Order: sequence, then C-alpha cells, then structure tokens
Amino acid sequence: MKVLKFGGSSVANAENIKKVAEIVADKKYEQSIIVVSALGGVTDALIQTGTTAAKGDDNYKQLLLNLETRHLETVKNLLPVTIQSSCLSNVKQKFNELEDICEGVFRLGELSKRTMDRIVSYGELLSSTIISHYLNAIQINNEWLDSRKLITTNSQFGFAQVIFPVTNKNIQDCIAQSSSKKFVSPGFIAANQEGLTTTLGRGGSDYTAAIFAAAIQSEALEIWTDVTGMMTADPRWVSNAKTIPSTSYREAMELSHFGAKVIYPPTIQPAMQQLIPIWIKNTFQPQQPGTVIENISAQKNEIITGISSINTISLLSLEGSGMVGIPGFSKRLFEALSSAGINVILITQSSSEHSICVAVNSADANMAKHFVDEHFANEIASGKVDPLKVEHELSIIALVGDKMKSHPGIAGKMFAALGRNGVNIRAIAQGSSERNISAVVAFKDVKKAVNVLHEAFFESSYKQLNLFIIGSGNVGSKLLEQIKQQQEYLLHHLNLQIRITGIGNSRHMLFNDDGLQLNNWNQLLQEAPPMKLSGFIETILLKNLRNSVVVDVTANHQVADTYAELLSHSIAIVACNKIAASSAYKNYIKLKQLAKEFNVPYFFETNVGAGLPVIGTLNDLIRSGDSVHKIQAVLSGTLNYVFNNYNATETFATVVKQAQKEGYTEPDPRLDLGGTDVMRKIMILAREAGTAIEMEDVTNHSFLPPSCMQGTVDDFYVELEKHEAHFKELYLKASANNCKLKFVAEYVNGKAEVGLKHIPADSDFYHLYGKDNIVLFYTQRYPEQPLVIKGAGAGADVTASGVFADIIRVAH
Repeated sequence: MKVLKFGGSSVANAENIKKVAEIVADKKYEQSIIVVSALGGVTDALIQTGTTAAKGDDNYKQLLLNLETRHLETVKNLLPVTIQSSCLSNVKQKFNELEDICEGVFRLGELSKRTMDRIVSYGELLSSTIISHYLNAIQINNEWLDSRKLITTNSQFGFAQVIFPVTNKNIQDCIAQSSSKKFVSPGFIAANQEGLTTTLGRGGSDYTAAIFAAAIQSEALEIWTDVTGMMTADPRWVSNAKTIPSTSYREAMELSHFGAKVIYPPTIQPAMQQLIPIWIKNTFQPQQPGTVIENISAQKNEIITGISSINTISLLSLEGSGMVGIPGFSKRLFEALSSAGINVILITQSSSEHSICVAVNSADANMAKHFVDEHFANEIASGKVDPLKVEHELSIIALVGDKMKSHPGIAGKMFAALGRNGVNIRAIAQGSSERNISAVVAFKDVKKAVNVLHEAFFESSYKQLNLFIIGSGNVGSKLLEQIKQQQEYLLHHLNLQIRITGIGNSRHMLFNDDGLQLNNWNQLLQEAPPMKLSGFIETILLKNLRNSVVVDVTANHQVADTYAELLSHSIAIVACNKIAASSAYKNYIKLKQLAKEFNVPYFFETNVGAGLPVIGTLNDLIRSGDSVHKIQAVLSGTLNYVFNNYNATETFATVVKQAQKEGYTEPDPRLDLGGTDVMRKIMILAREAGTAIEMEDVTNHSFLPPSCMQGTVDDFYVELEKHEAHFKELYLKASANNCKLKFVAEYVNGKAEVGLKHIPADSDFYHLYGKDNIVLFYTQRYPEQPLVIKGAGAGADVTASGVFADIIRVAH
C-alpha cells in the first residue's frame, strides 16, 4: 500500500482536484491512503476569520461567507447535480459549526490556541470530504477516515506531539478491519486523548501522511505538490535551479530545516525509521520523475546536494568576561530560551568562551532578550555579562551534502565565493558530521549569496557577469556590438555568460535584471528614464547582483568619483576613463587598496594604448620581480596620426579635424594635442612601475601656441588656422634633418616628461604609421634591447576590444 499526500495548490480548485483524481486512478495506486491539505489559501483565511472575530470585528461573517461560497462552488463544479445534495449538506453543516465557534470567539473577544486549532481544522475536514465524495462519484471507491480518531497527540495546541504507540495501533487496526482498498483522510489535524482537536503545525499534512506510511509500513510515501521535486536552490531566486533526483533522509532534513519548503521537516523522521522512500512529485507534471528521499542517495557525483536559506532571523549574542572558564552559562542561556518556548536555529561559540551566539526567528527576538536579560540579571548588574545583544535583518544560508565530509576545501570555496561578491558573514556553524555548513549573512545579501553559491557549486557549465555600462558613445556602442557578436561564442567556448544589466549615458539610464536584448538597446535607452548618476549607482547597489561589473567608457570626472563606493561594495570596475588612475596619487593608491581589501577586480588596461597589452605586460614584469629603469613611448594615437599625415601641403587644422572625424581624438582635441592625455598615460605607467608621481611632476614641452588652449573647441580650430606657419616650421625643421615628428613620452628613474621630438630613421619610433602606439620597456631583464609593444593605439574598435578583454579578465 502507498500513501499519497496532495498539498493546497494541488487541491486549490475543482480543476486541480480533477488532476488529483487522474493520478489516484492509476492502477499502481489501487491500494492507497490519500491525505489532503485544505484548499489552497483556506488555512490562512480561517486564521484571519478567527482573529477578526476575536477583535470584535463582525467582518468575520463576510470572511466565513466567502469561504462557504468557495467550497459550495467547488462541490457544484465537481459533482453531477443529481448527487450533490449529500456533499452540499455536509459542507453546509460544517460551516454552521464554524459560524457557532466564531460567534463565541466574537462575543468573548478571546481566541485560545485550542479554539484556533478547532477553527483551522475545518479546512482539511472540508477538502477531504469533498474529494472523497468526488472520487466515489467517478467510480474511484474510497473510505473517508477521520484522522482525529486515528492520530493521538498531547495537548500542545498549535503544534501537538504525536503519541506514536497509540497512533500506530489505531491506524493499523482501522486499515486491517476495513474492506476498502482506498482511503481519503484530512491532513494536519489530530486529537488529544480527551478527543479535543489538535494540529500538527503548519505543513502538518506532510507529517500526517508520514505517520500513516510508518504505521502501515507503506512501500512508498509520495508528496504531491506544485514543483517537480526538491531543487538545488529556491527557483524563485535562482533561475537555473535544478531538480535533485535523489537525496538522503539526513540531507533532506537539513535542507528542510534551513528553509526548503517542499517538505515539512518532521515528515522525514517516521519514514526514515521504517526506511520508506519519500517521493516529491508534481501534480501538474505527473510524468516527471521528481525527487526520491531514501537512506543513501543514489547520486554519485554531486558533493553538494542543495542550498537553502532561512530569510528572517535574528542573532543573539551573550558576551562577557565573566563567562570565561565558568561552566553552565550555555546551559542557562538555553534554559532561558526554552522557558520562553523559543526554538534555536543555529549555535556558534568562540573558542575563548567569551561569547556564545544563537540564531532565532526574528519574531521571537524581543521576547528572547527579555527572558535572557531577566535570567542573567545579577551577572549583568555586576558587569560579568553584557545585556543580550540582538541583531536583526539577518538570514541563514546553508550548504548541504552528505559527501562534503570526504572532500576538503568546500568551506573555503564557499567563503571565497561569498567574499568575492562582498557578502559579509556574521556567524558560521558546521556540525561534526560535515553535512551542513551554515553562515549568517545580511538579509539584503541573501538572494545574491544563494545565487553566488549555486553558480560556484552547480553551474560549472558557465559563469555569469552582470554588466552596468556607463557611456554609449563611439567606444560604448562598439563595445555593445562586440559583446552582442561574441555572446554565444563566450558561452560555448569560455563558459561565460555576459548580461548587460544596465546602460547609462548623459541623458538616460536603462536597467533589466534579466539582461537587455542588444538588438534595439539604443532605442530602448532613448525611451528610458532620465539619467541621474547618483540614481544609477544607487540602483546598482540596491540590485546587489552577483558578479556585478561597472564598465566606464566615459571621460567623466563624476563617474570616476564613484569608483571608491563601488569597490567598497565589491563591485568590479573596468575603466576606459583615465581620470581615476591619473588623479591625485593618494586617490590612485586608495582605489588600488580598496580593490585589494575587498578582493574585487579594478582594471584599466585601455587607459594606455587602447587595446594594446601595455599595463598588463608592465604588471607582469613587476609581479615577476623585474624592475623598470626607463620607458620610452609614443602614447597618443591621435598625435601619431596627425604627424604622420601632416606634410605642410594642407593645413594642420585640416589634419586634426580629420583625426577627430575618424574618432581618434577626445571630444576636445586639445586634451590630445596639448599633451595632457600623454602626460596622464606616462604618469599611469610610472605609477604602475612603482613610482609615487603626480601630474605636476610630469614636464610637458608643449608645441601648441598658448592661444590655442583658450576658449571653445571651435575657437581652438580658428587658432590652429592662424598659427599654420608655426606648424609648418616644425615640420620643415624635422624634414631638413631627415627626421619625423613624434610626440614622445619618457620616464627615466622616477622622472617623466613629454614633448615633440625629431625622430631619426634608425629609431624604433621612425616607422610608426597611422594611429599606432609604441612602448619600449627598459628593465633589469631588458637593459639594452627593450621589450617592445606596438600596434594601433586609438580608435573606437580597438579601445572597445581592450575594454572587452578586461571584462573577460574579470570573469577569470
């Protein structure tokens, strides 16, 4: 014989009850006990009815009427008119009883736990009666069993404890004496030895089914619900949560204790004692195999079985120097909590014995403080113990798996993954069985924490990055094109899923937690709300998504000023923007230290050389123990383009305009031609080489007349035209010496300078064409023949590709 339990969602309405009937009609359930919950939402409605009546509010009558109407309509939708009367009469009778009870509560203004048990019991009594009538009506013959006459409990109303010797005998005798093969019974409810109705706690219908299964030594217990089994994580939070095909009793108990709602925790114990397999099945997808819970899990490869969480807990800390070396403090703490009827979820104690922490449901925290402080009043008064410290808005996440014990490094992997994403851990607990590692985290972080751990332990197939891109101009647009083009490739070849979760520019900002479609991002951005940088950053922080990366492809001071806040929240930064790395040395070092402190990437490869691996190569040299003596470089693709194309046959201003048109200059070309951009770049390289240097320490031998630096960009071009003779003279002097003009940056033993130089034909810089950059590193290992990096150093495409490369580095 099998025992089947159908939850509230499975019997929520007539349509769902018909699906239940299709399942139990299967021949394999010819001999079965069918335990049912109340119709979906009815228990909560009955609680509301009782509490409304207790407040002296006669709206309870309307609530009762709504419930009665719902049940009567369910009967009418299930049964043919010719056989409805008996069932309708039964339902009406039960609501008359309920009305009398609630009227008494209304008049007394009092609602005891005993009376509440009586009120809520009607949910299961009604549903089981209706379902039994319906099954009989469609020739699925069954006998209705009143579980109150079979399951005997103590008198702890609301959460009664089963008296198993009496209960088992009652059930065994009942089944043995009956000629029926199918039985329908209400879940959740029982009775004490005086015959008064009790309940087994919320979710107790699962427990009822397990009690029946254990008593008759059923071949299987099946829990039918609205999910396809136990999941590796809550599917409402983790989109890639997977069904667990097989798990052990102990793993299932751990998962259910720590928040997995698929099965009521006490359910497992009776089945485990009799080694009865428990199946979790989906009423709406009965063909799916679901999850089987048995003595030893059939899963062979998975070390971690699942991740669960309890979302609203408080942490209680009892501390004091008077606790050290004195036995009995833990005992007294738990006695105080027990006397208040408070359940402890998690326990952790420091090895110094100076403090002990326990986690409880947040609803119990204030009462816990009252009882504990009262219990330790003398010690608190004498200063031996501090008043109980209570921390709210916390959650517990639990990593569960039987095989964790034989695999070292699981805890390290767990905490490393959380740390990389800025999830602070308030307390840790791990039992000696090593089946469970639990951590207390802030409630605001729990969803991200569960996703981080699920990705670390279950999604080895890919890693997900959530990008927030600021800037949608030339470089930003090219970057989005490149990401769109490469998304499938990265997923299949690098196991990397890149989602554009937010885009902002100077006018608008756009967000989508599921990732923006890149076919029409520009149009969507134009229709999005107005951009406010503080709001953009605040939204990123509030979303608190795992593996978040802010990509700055602007040249904006205000955006650079947000880096510190982002890094301190463990949000990675990829910066094309040079302002932060070339800001005051104190700020440059602060950002580096924040990245190190919060273990979060801060990459700015494209600050120098666009897509060329300049900074990365320099970092590799330093990290491997080399030291840099000299750097010589042409670092401005713009200036190189300009001097490669200027030959005095057309004006210098015309060549600069062409460079700007092709996207090789900053929006204000003076940043390039005035040498400011090159000064920033050589300073960044000097800093990365280990030198503390400021912008004013870089000497700039500018070739532009001072008047060119005044006024607007339009004024700048007018001044260039006025000074054409000056530029022509520069060119002719170099040409007369068989040299080319290059704007060169140089760093030698802690000193840096930039300026226009005559480059002879035997120089590495002479054959530098178009917008190319070149960097020569003279180091301890490369003292005479330098390490040379050369290639395109300007342009939206190559800069975007450098940013893209940094994004991929973040993932690894």
